[in-house]
Amino acid sequence: MEKGIVGKKLGMTQVYDENDRLVPVTVVEAGPCTVLALRTMGRDGYSSVQLGFGSRKAKNVSKALRGHVRGAGLEDTPPAVIREVRLDTDPEQTIGDVIAADVFAKGDFVDVRGRTKGRGFQGVVKRWRFGGGRASHGGGWTRRPGSIGMCVSPGKIYKGRKMPGQMGDAQRTVQNLEIVQVRKDDNLLLIKGAIPGANGGVVTVCKAIKK
Repeated sequence: MEKGIVGKKLGMTQVYDENDRLVPVTVVEAGPCTVLALRTMGRDGYSSVQLGFGSRKAKNVSKALRGHVRGAGLEDTPPAVIREVRLDTDPEQTIGDVIAADVFAKGDFVDVRGRTKGRGFQGVVKRWRFGGGRASHGGGWTRRPGSIGMCVSPGKIYKGRKMPGQMGDAQRTVQNLEIVQVRKDDNLLLIKGAIPGANGGVVTVCKAIKK
């Protein structure tokens, strides 16, 4: 990828395009993000740019973090979120540069990475959409997984079996989403379609790798 930005998901709405078609979009508060550190292939083995988004009180962060962001001039207002965006080549930015929403343009395709909503511990019906047992005569169970093992050979449960467990709260990426509008003055990106996470969640928007 060549560029990216960190932002916050605000919610979904719909707008009209130039052909008067109603398009569902997700509104993302993209930046402004300050460049905190640079990673180069020769020194670190990979290329990326470290971005800081948001702000919080200096008294609520460690001295180590305040020292880390001192080079970018953010010692008094440390960023609330720090993310790295991988690059194909060594970064051209310098520490302290500010990246705004206009790093992207209308019509660009992006990949959006976020953390999905946590659903807690769930059974197989909700987690894996199992059908459950029969609801008529002879049905002693309705929402259980059923048989999961074998007899003597091999006498174990294979790994990867779909079972009850933690659902959601995982990092996911949605690829090839089109940017419908860029509102630089408001630091907003209007991205066609849905993106992972709840409203208010942190997302990373990068140039699509498959376009």
